Amino acid sequence: MSLVVCGVSGSGKTTIGKLLADALGMPFFDADDFHPPSNIEKMASGVPLDDRDRQSWLATLATNLSSWEKDGGAVLACSALKESHRAALGSCCDEQPNWVVLRASEAVLADRLASRKGHFFDKELLKSQLDVLEVPDYGWVIDSQAPPQEIVNDVLTRLRESG
Repeated sequence: MSLVVCGVSGSGKTTIGKLLADALGMPFFDADDFHPPSNIEKMASGVPLDDRDRQSWLATLATNLSSWEKDGGAVLACSALKESHRAALGSCCDEQPNWVVLRASEAVLADRLASRKGHFFDKELLKSQLDVLEVPDYGWVIDSQAPPQEIVNDVLTRLRESG
């Protein structure tokens, strides 16, 4: 079993993903760590990625998700903004990951990004992410303005109830 915690930058993917991984005794991975240098440079300079930029990154993540699944699962924090991104991520897995989609208001997201230090993501890119975000009609869409442990407990309950 694998989980993909997704949403726009500032939604809490890394925080919630790490807490879920700890609670489940699984490894945690941040998709940002798998971006090629050209993608990081592009985002750091305030230029949004397009699907061409994401193609090799998503392919790498899909292969890794499959490998992690075979090793007992993992938790991945990944924006996965579009349906095509989520389809690519799950394309190599025997079993589709559990999708946790974190949502928050634009004001909350902007505040979180403004207080973030040392991250390559240019806070001006938030609008571009919100513009392309396609919220799936599957998985669990969760308000990330709730306290992190409350979100984790909610996901753990949903996992138990889903079998």
